[in-house]
Amino acid sequence: MKKEVRKEGIEIMNKNMQQYLDKAQVLIEALPYIQRFNRKIIVVKYGGSAMIDEELKKQVIQDVTLLKLVGFKPIIVHGGGKEISKWVEKVGMEPHFVNGLRVTDEDTMEIAEMVLGKVNKSLVQFVQELGVRAIGISGKDGGLLKVERKFADGEDIGYVGDVSSVNADILYDLLEKDFLPIVCPIGMDESFHTYNINADDAACAIARAVQAEKLAFLTDIEGVYKDPNDPKTLISELEVAEARDLMEEGFIGGGMLPKLQNCVDAIESGVSRVHILDGRIPHCLLLEIFTNKGIGTAILNGKESRYYYGE
Repeated sequence: MKKEVRKEGIEIMNKNMQQYLDKAQVLIEALPYIQRFNRKIIVVKYGGSAMIDEELKKQVIQDVTLLKLVGFKPIIVHGGGKEISKWVEKVGMEPHFVNGLRVTDEDTMEIAEMVLGKVNKSLVQFVQELGVRAIGISGKDGGLLKVERKFADGEDIGYVGDVSSVNADILYDLLEKDFLPIVCPIGMDESFHTYNINADDAACAIARAVQAEKLAFLTDIEGVYKDPNDPKTLISELEVAEARDLMEEGFIGGGMLPKLQNCVDAIESGVSRVHILDGRIPHCLLLEIFTNKGIGTAILNGKESRYYYGE
């Protein structure tokens, strides 16, 4: 009887020890990535369901905060489209879109700026609760994002801006002083009129301006599919030339088309790699950045491998 109890105790101890060893292995696997990207800038475009679900929101902020604490220099660029639509409907207006872009009159612009400002400060609060200093800024602050009016297939859609320039010095200063910048995608034109900016466009422009090592898009899909109706066609690694071929051959459509075009533009402007991730997956950022397998789709310039280290 004593031998059986002792044997059972040893088995439990070995099982517990294996759990600890597995955790240690995860940390060891992350080490070369931490070394590789230490002090490098990573831009995270935060949007989709991960902004609505409170648990996912907490996990995303935990991920970005961890990146900051292990030596990365993250910048968050957030959206808020679903929240804007909710408030537009609350005041009795109906949201309108052209090619995925919100038609923005003066009243809608006022609501958008109010909502995005609220979202921005809530994210600042989340980060600071985890012990990291964050500063929320609008693209209007210090002329961070200057814009020109954006048209959708030649159609005037109101106060929707196309980023014409980025004052990167503001972001460099904040990073140098150990802050985590959280950017609200609102900008001004040369006449100081306020414009709403598509958050993907803003993140891409900022990543180019600061020569980010990585640009990560948190979305509501797993990544880029060759056939959107077949989940088995998910592409884990895509070179710029291949991405262009997919777009030209008509495989990419809907909201993924401008997103993939943004990715290609970012790579060609000096960003090392771009990731399209499913923000609905808990801790997707950590899985992509710190593990050998990663998740989602990585867009590369053709000269670099997605994974730096073997298993």
